[in-house]
Amino acid sequence: MEPASTVSYYWIIFIGTVFLSWIVQLLLRSKFKKYSKIRITSGLTGAEVARKMLRDNNINDVQITSTRGRLTDHYNPATRTVNLSEGVYGSNSIMAAAVAAHECGHALQHARGYVPLKMRSTLVPVVSFASQWVIWVILAGMLLIKTFPQLMLFGIILFAMTTLFSIVTLPVEINASRRALAWLNGSGITNYETHPIAKDALRSAAYTYIVAAISSLATLFYYITLFSRR
Repeated sequence: MEPASTVSYYWIIFIGTVFLSWIVQLLLRSKFKKYSKIRITSGLTGAEVARKMLRDNNINDVQITSTRGRLTDHYNPATRTVNLSEGVYGSNSIMAAAVAAHECGHALQHARGYVPLKMRSTLVPVVSFASQWVIWVILAGMLLIKTFPQLMLFGIILFAMTTLFSIVTLPVEINASRRALAWLNGSGITNYETHPIAKDALRSAAYTYIVAAISSLATLFYYITLFSRR
Protein backbone atom coordinates (compact mmCIF):
# COMPACT_ATOMS: atom_id res chain seq x y z
CA MET A 1 0.00 0.00 0.00
CA GLU A 2 1.43 3.41 -1.02
CA PRO A 3 1.59 6.24 1.54
CA ALA A 4 -0.88 8.32 -0.49
CA SER A 5 -3.37 5.45 -0.47
CA THR A 6 -2.92 5.02 3.25
CA VAL A 7 -3.68 8.69 3.81
CA SER A 8 -6.75 8.45 1.56
CA TYR A 9 -8.08 5.42 3.44
CA TYR A 10 -7.46 7.21 6.72
CA TRP A 11 -9.46 10.25 5.66
CA ILE A 12 -12.29 8.04 4.45
CA ILE A 13 -12.39 6.31 7.85
CA PHE A 14 -11.96 9.59 9.73
CA ILE A 15 -14.74 11.42 7.88
CA GLY A 16 -16.94 8.34 8.16
CA THR A 17 -16.49 8.08 11.93
CA VAL A 18 -17.05 11.83 12.40
CA PHE A 19 -20.28 11.61 10.41
CA LEU A 20 -21.34 8.48 12.30
CA SER A 21 -20.55 10.17 15.61
CA TRP A 22 -22.72 13.13 14.61
CA ILE A 23 -25.58 10.80 13.69
CA VAL A 24 -25.28 8.89 16.97
CA GLN A 25 -25.23 12.09 19.01
CA LEU A 26 -28.23 13.42 17.11
CA LEU A 27 -30.10 10.15 17.69
CA LEU A 28 -29.20 10.14 21.39
CA ARG A 29 -30.43 13.70 21.90
CA SER A 30 -33.62 12.91 20.01
CA LYS A 31 -34.33 9.85 22.15
CA PHE A 32 -33.41 11.72 25.32
CA LYS A 33 -36.00 14.37 24.46
CA LYS A 34 -38.62 11.77 23.49
CA TYR A 35 -38.12 9.40 26.44
CA SER A 36 -37.91 12.29 28.90
CA LYS A 37 -41.63 12.81 28.31
CA ILE A 38 -42.58 9.25 29.31
CA ARG A 39 -43.19 8.95 33.06
CA ILE A 40 -42.52 5.86 35.14
CA THR A 41 -45.45 4.47 37.09
CA SER A 42 -43.73 4.77 40.47
CA GLY A 43 -43.23 8.51 40.04
CA LEU A 44 -39.68 8.33 41.41
CA THR A 45 -37.25 10.98 40.24
CA GLY A 46 -33.81 10.13 38.88
CA ALA A 47 -32.25 10.98 42.24
CA GLU A 48 -34.74 8.77 44.09
CA VAL A 49 -34.14 5.89 41.66
CA ALA A 50 -30.39 6.23 42.25
CA ARG A 51 -30.79 6.21 46.03
CA LYS A 52 -33.05 3.17 45.89
CA MET A 53 -30.70 1.23 43.63
CA LEU A 54 -27.73 1.94 45.90
CA ARG A 55 -29.76 1.05 48.99
CA ASP A 56 -31.02 -2.19 47.43
CA ASN A 57 -27.40 -3.16 46.74
CA ASN A 58 -26.21 -2.26 50.26
CA ILE A 59 -24.09 0.67 49.09
CA ASN A 60 -24.26 3.38 51.73
CA ASP A 61 -21.12 5.45 51.12
CA VAL A 62 -22.03 6.96 47.74
CA GLN A 63 -23.63 10.41 47.49
CA ILE A 64 -26.12 11.55 44.84
CA THR A 65 -25.51 15.07 43.55
CA SER A 66 -26.96 17.34 40.87
CA THR A 67 -24.63 18.73 38.20
CA ARG A 68 -25.23 21.45 35.64
CA GLY A 69 -25.59 20.80 31.95
CA ARG A 70 -27.22 18.20 29.75
CA LEU A 71 -25.93 14.65 29.36
CA THR A 72 -23.30 15.43 32.00
CA ASP A 73 -24.21 12.44 34.17
CA HIS A 74 -21.25 10.47 35.53
CA TYR A 75 -19.93 8.47 38.46
CA ASN A 76 -16.76 9.69 40.15
CA PRO A 77 -14.97 6.81 41.93
CA ALA A 78 -12.50 9.23 43.56
CA THR A 79 -15.22 11.14 45.42
CA ARG A 80 -17.71 8.25 45.41
CA THR A 81 -20.48 10.41 43.97
CA VAL A 82 -23.16 9.74 41.39
CA ASN A 83 -23.52 13.06 39.58
CA LEU A 84 -26.82 13.50 37.73
CA SER A 85 -27.59 16.29 35.30
CA GLU A 86 -30.43 18.67 36.10
CA GLY A 87 -32.69 16.98 33.54
CA VAL A 88 -32.19 13.63 35.24
CA TYR A 89 -31.92 14.47 38.93
CA GLY A 90 -35.42 15.87 39.37
CA SER A 91 -37.26 14.13 36.52
CA ASN A 92 -39.54 11.12 36.94
CA SER A 93 -39.22 10.01 33.32
CA ILE A 94 -38.09 6.62 32.07
CA MET A 95 -35.02 8.29 30.57
CA ALA A 96 -34.06 9.76 33.95
CA ALA A 97 -34.54 6.39 35.64
CA ALA A 98 -32.38 4.61 33.03
CA VAL A 99 -29.57 7.15 33.19
CA ALA A 100 -29.59 7.26 37.01
CA ALA A 101 -29.52 3.47 37.21
CA HIS A 102 -26.69 3.32 34.68
CA GLU A 103 -24.53 5.68 36.73
CA CYS A 104 -25.30 3.64 39.84
CA GLY A 105 -24.20 0.63 37.81
CA HIS A 106 -20.71 2.17 37.91
CA ALA A 107 -21.00 2.52 41.69
CA LEU A 108 -21.84 -1.19 41.84
CA GLN A 109 -18.81 -1.97 39.69
CA HIS A 110 -16.64 0.02 42.07
CA ALA A 111 -18.07 -1.70 45.13
CA ARG A 112 -17.68 -5.15 43.56
CA GLY A 113 -14.14 -4.56 42.30
CA TYR A 114 -15.00 -4.79 38.60
CA VAL A 115 -11.61 -5.18 36.86
CA PRO A 116 -12.21 -3.05 33.71
CA LEU A 117 -13.33 -0.15 35.92
CA LYS A 118 -10.13 -0.51 37.95
CA MET A 119 -8.13 -0.44 34.73
CA ARG A 120 -9.93 2.67 33.51
CA SER A 121 -9.42 4.44 36.84
CA THR A 122 -5.71 3.57 36.72
CA LEU A 123 -5.44 5.06 33.22
CA VAL A 124 -7.14 8.36 34.14
CA PRO A 125 -4.00 10.29 35.26
CA VAL A 126 -2.00 8.93 32.31
CA VAL A 127 -4.74 9.82 29.82
CA SER A 128 -5.15 13.26 31.41
CA PHE A 129 -1.47 13.96 30.74
CA ALA A 130 -1.56 12.38 27.28
CA SER A 131 -4.66 14.32 26.18
CA GLN A 132 -3.00 17.60 27.16
CA TRP A 133 0.19 17.07 25.18
CA VAL A 134 -0.43 14.45 22.50
CA ILE A 135 -1.55 16.78 19.70
CA TRP A 136 1.52 19.02 20.11
CA VAL A 137 3.92 16.10 20.30
CA ILE A 138 2.35 14.48 17.23
CA LEU A 139 2.54 17.72 15.21
CA ALA A 140 6.16 18.32 16.22
CA GLY A 141 6.92 14.68 15.48
CA MET A 142 5.49 15.01 11.96
CA LEU A 143 7.65 18.06 11.27
CA LEU A 144 10.80 16.41 12.61
CA ILE A 145 10.07 12.84 11.57
CA LYS A 146 13.18 12.65 9.35
CA THR A 147 15.63 14.10 11.87
CA PHE A 148 14.07 13.15 15.22
CA PRO A 149 11.70 10.18 14.70
CA GLN A 150 11.74 9.36 18.42
CA LEU A 151 9.47 12.37 19.05
CA MET A 152 6.82 10.96 16.70
CA LEU A 153 7.13 7.58 18.39
CA PHE A 154 6.57 9.22 21.78
CA GLY A 155 3.47 10.93 20.40
CA ILE A 156 2.15 7.61 19.12
CA ILE A 157 2.66 6.05 22.56
CA LEU A 158 0.74 8.93 24.16
CA PHE A 159 -2.10 8.56 21.66
CA ALA A 160 -2.12 4.79 22.18
CA MET A 161 -2.87 5.45 25.86
CA THR A 162 -5.97 7.46 24.92
CA THR A 163 -7.01 4.71 22.50
CA LEU A 164 -6.57 2.07 25.18
CA PHE A 165 -8.74 4.18 27.48
CA SER A 166 -11.50 4.29 24.83
CA ILE A 167 -11.36 0.52 24.39
CA VAL A 168 -11.38 -0.22 28.12
CA THR A 169 -14.34 2.13 28.50
CA LEU A 170 -16.53 -0.08 26.28
CA PRO A 171 -16.97 -3.06 28.66
CA VAL A 172 -17.30 -0.64 31.60
CA GLU A 173 -20.22 1.19 30.01
CA ILE A 174 -21.92 -1.91 28.61
CA ASN A 175 -21.67 -3.74 31.93
CA ALA A 176 -23.06 -0.73 33.82
CA SER A 177 -26.08 -0.70 31.51
CA ARG A 178 -26.63 -4.42 32.02
CA ARG A 179 -26.56 -3.97 35.80
CA ALA A 180 -28.94 -1.04 35.50
CA LEU A 181 -31.44 -2.87 33.29
CA ALA A 182 -31.40 -5.98 35.50
CA TRP A 183 -32.13 -3.90 38.58
CA LEU A 184 -34.78 -1.75 36.90
CA ASN A 185 -36.63 -4.88 35.82
CA GLY A 186 -36.17 -6.76 39.08
CA SER A 187 -37.22 -3.85 41.28
CA GLY A 188 -40.34 -3.10 39.28
CA ILE A 189 -39.20 0.39 38.29
CA THR A 190 -39.77 -0.63 34.67
CA ASN A 191 -42.47 -2.91 33.30
CA TYR A 192 -43.22 -4.69 30.03
CA GLU A 193 -43.99 -1.32 28.40
CA THR A 194 -41.17 0.84 29.74
CA HIS A 195 -38.32 -1.68 29.99
CA PRO A 196 -37.71 -1.84 26.20
CA ILE A 197 -37.57 1.97 26.22
CA ALA A 198 -34.94 2.01 28.97
CA LYS A 199 -32.96 -0.64 27.09
CA ASP A 200 -33.11 1.34 23.85
CA ALA A 201 -32.01 4.54 25.59
CA LEU A 202 -28.95 2.92 27.17
CA ARG A 203 -28.07 1.11 23.96
CA SER A 204 -28.08 4.42 22.09
CA ALA A 205 -25.75 5.92 24.69
CA ALA A 206 -23.37 2.96 24.31
CA TYR A 207 -23.05 3.62 20.57
CA THR A 208 -21.23 6.90 21.32
CA TYR A 209 -18.45 4.99 23.07
CA ILE A 210 -18.21 2.44 20.25
CA VAL A 211 -17.83 5.16 17.60
CA ALA A 212 -15.23 6.97 19.74
CA ALA A 213 -13.17 3.78 20.05
CA ILE A 214 -13.32 3.11 16.31
CA SER A 215 -12.30 6.68 15.51
CA SER A 216 -9.39 6.51 17.96
CA LEU A 217 -8.18 3.20 16.49
CA ALA A 218 -8.33 4.60 12.96
CA THR A 219 -6.30 7.65 13.96
CA LEU A 220 -3.73 5.51 15.78
CA PHE A 221 -3.35 3.32 12.69
CA TYR A 222 -2.74 6.43 10.58
CA TYR A 223 -0.02 7.73 12.91
CA ILE A 224 1.69 4.33 13.03
CA THR A 225 1.62 4.12 9.24
CA LEU A 226 3.21 7.57 8.89
CA PHE A 227 5.93 6.58 11.33
CA SER A 228 6.63 3.24 9.66
CA ARG A 229 7.00 4.90 6.22
CA ARG A 230 9.20 7.79 7.38
